[in-house]
Amino acid sequence: MAGLAGCSTAGGSSAGSSGAGQTLTVFAAASLKASFTELAKTYEAGHPGSTVTLSFAGSADLATQISQGAPVDVFAAADTKNMDKLQQAGLVDGEPRIFATNTLAIAVPRGNPAGIRSFADLAKPGIRLVQCAQQVPCGAATAAVEHQTGTDLFPVSEENSVTDVLGKVISGEADAGLVYVTDVTSAAGKVEAVPFPEAAAAVNSYPIAALANGRNSVAAQAFLDLVTGPEGQQVLAEAGFGSSRP
Repeated sequence: MAGLAGCSTAGGSSAGSSGAGQTLTVFAAASLKASFTELAKTYEAGHPGSTVTLSFAGSADLATQISQGAPVDVFAAADTKNMDKLQQAGLVDGEPRIFATNTLAIAVPRGNPAGIRSFADLAKPGIRLVQCAQQVPCGAATAAVEHQTGTDLFPVSEENSVTDVLGKVISGEADAGLVYVTDVTSAAGKVEAVPFPEAAAAVNSYPIAALANGRNSVAAQAFLDLVTGPEGQQVLAEAGFGSSRP
């Protein structure tokens, strides 16, 4: 992608088109790290001279930073709840676009030493479970599945981002972690996935929007077009995200 300078069509634009030559600041949910890093490179290749600055964390933390005045052009969340808060505060420019969906999966260390086979297994005594805190979208999804199945989980740790949960599984600090399907896909070879059908009870929709206080509205709209367009949707599908369309 980096070699596509000049009259490149990468990112759906050509040199000198709208958004070229600007710096774009994007806040995105931690689960989007791999996909958005790739899309940022695509955008820069299609807009010579432009730079995309990415910041990844839990959606709730990012929304809080934006509401406190952080200078951001684009926000991509892992649920609609945090985007709705910003929209109600008048901080969103236009209507957010749903661009992907994601569901939970159980990540276990290689070899699955604790023998986790189901969602119910996570509630067994002695299981070191790590999950997201409830204010984080992956934590809210976990709570929804608990409610749906009547299962009470007792995690040893609750994290503020899904990547922190995944990190504790990879390091062996946890017997299991509740993350997204896309996380176990990106960590293939480091963890194993234990899918569970009850995850269908909590499908997270991912919205993206330009922000009212952003400094580069033209570039922000161009980045949104990339993410929601065919090229962005292909990158997201390859990472394991579900379609944004019913």
